[in-house]
Amino acid sequence: MPKAIWKGAVIAESDQCEVVEGNQYFPPDAIKQEYFQPSDTHTGCPWKGTASYYSVVVDGEVNKDAAWYYPEPKPAASNIKGYVAFWRGVKVEA
Repeated sequence: MPKAIWKGAVIAESDQCEVVEGNQYFPPDAIKQEYFQPSDTHTGCPWKGTASYYSVVVDGEVNKDAAWYYPEPKPAASNIKGYVAFWRGVKVEA
């Protein structure tokens, strides 16, 4: 089952992930909310739409904008609406 791990903490885990462009996108209910802080950062993708971000916080350490999701994706990416993906040192094990 895919897991997202940062600083030794499992921050997301699910067997219902979607893979897009090589990234595991975890369903919204698979993330452990206590490790996530909303961010004001937004970026755009031509086919997925506008991404929003979370910073990941483990034991007081902040990994700024280490998780992203598409709250209102374009139709081509509707399968990942609200799903969360990771980067910036977050290890995803399949």
